[in-house]
Amino acid sequence: MTSPATLRGARARLEEAVALLPGEPASPQSLYDRYEEVAIAILDSEHAGYPSGTLEEYLRTYLHLIAMELGA
Repeated sequence: MTSPATLRGARARLEEAVALLPGEPASPQSLYDRYEEVAIAILDSEHAGYPSGTLEEYLRTYLHLIAMELGA
């Protein structure tokens, strides 16, 4: 079973990768787009380490929260 700490690690990697992208996003939507692109890359590279659908659902939910916060 995947622990909450393991999923929090995925979130931390997402946040870190977005923060390290060069330049400043021009709008909340462009910041959201960065999150989405990085989340897809994480899902592509790490999905095998999680039970089927778990990482995808976690990242989808987290992206929804980001969108709500940004108003994107």
